[in-house]
Parts: sequence; structure tokens; C-alpha cells
Amino acid sequence: MSTTVLHMSTTIIFYEDRNFQGRSYETSSDCPELTSYLSRCNSCKVESGCFMVYDRSNFQGNQYFVRRGEYSDYQRMGMSDCIRSCRMIPMHRGPFRMKIYERENFGGQSHEVMEDCDNMQDRYRMSDMQSCNVMDGHWLMYDQPHYSGRMMYLRPGEYRNFRDMGMSNQMRVNSMRRIMDSC
Repeated sequence: MSTTVLHMSTTIIFYEDRNFQGRSYETSSDCPELTSYLSRCNSCKVESGCFMVYDRSNFQGNQYFVRRGEYSDYQRMGMSDCIRSCRMIPMHRGPFRMKIYERENFGGQSHEVMEDCDNMQDRYRMSDMQSCNVMDGHWLMYDQPHYSGRMMYLRPGEYRNFRDMGMSNQMRVNSMRRIMDSC
């Protein structure tokens, strides 16, 4: 199987104030600390591509997936504070594959996943998912069934536990979706 990651033009513009007001900062790549450029960030516009935005520095805290469009107020995205960092999501064409585990450190029941799942409990009969190995593609995990609630972005790699990614112990993965080439 071959995997292709395409790096197409991506652009996001951050604004200090809501409704695209105040000073702005434009980027086409990851930014671990937006306060280096703006005193705060309360709105953004995605000109092209897809990004994850975070309410803490270094890609930590609450996450929100943004694609081409306008986001006039960080609170409408479910952020508890202003946007503090962002990660560009490269377009992926090819297979999507990950192995999910019931317990930390790849323990307990496991399943290989290659498609979206709107309800983990119904499909896999797993009480919880606490670690995974993303082999191909980029994925969004949600703490509620049917792709709702808090989000967590996973790119290819091993995730021994989700606390290492800045998520709270209370977050449970209840649905997951592939990030397709629609960015």
C-alpha cells in the first residue's frame, strides 16, 4: 500500500479580536505559540487547507478542527480560552488505518480500523479506548457518539495514552472520523 501526503497551499489568518478585528497574523504552517505574534487570538479565517486550533500553547488543551471558512468567535468553537496554537493538517490520499486499544500502552482488547465510526461502543463493544497506533492517514476523535463533542487530532504515530497529548483523564473516545482530502 502506498500513502501519499500532499502539501498544497494552506493559509490561516488569526485576529486579535472577535469578528476579524484588530491586528492579524497569517501562517501556512504549524505555530506552537501565537502570542509571539498577537497578544490574543479570538477569531480566524481559513483561506485554504485544514488546521487544528488549540486553546493552549504547544498544541495542547481543547482542540477544534477548522477548514476553509470564517470563525468569528473562539467561544463558538468550544474553546475555553482564546486560540493559542495551531497545527496544519496535510492532505492525505491513500489508505486510512489505525489499531485501537482498550487500555494504555497498547493493552486490552484491540481492533484495526480503516473507516469512520460513529459509535465505538456499538461497533466494537469496547468500554474505552486509551491508546492507538495510527499507521496511515489523519483522524479526528470525538468524546461523543456521532462525531460531536470535544475533538482530538491524531496524525500517524503511536499514542500510548491520551494524557501525553494534553487531554484530560475524563475524555473518552466515542466516535472517530478520517480527515479526507476535502481540505
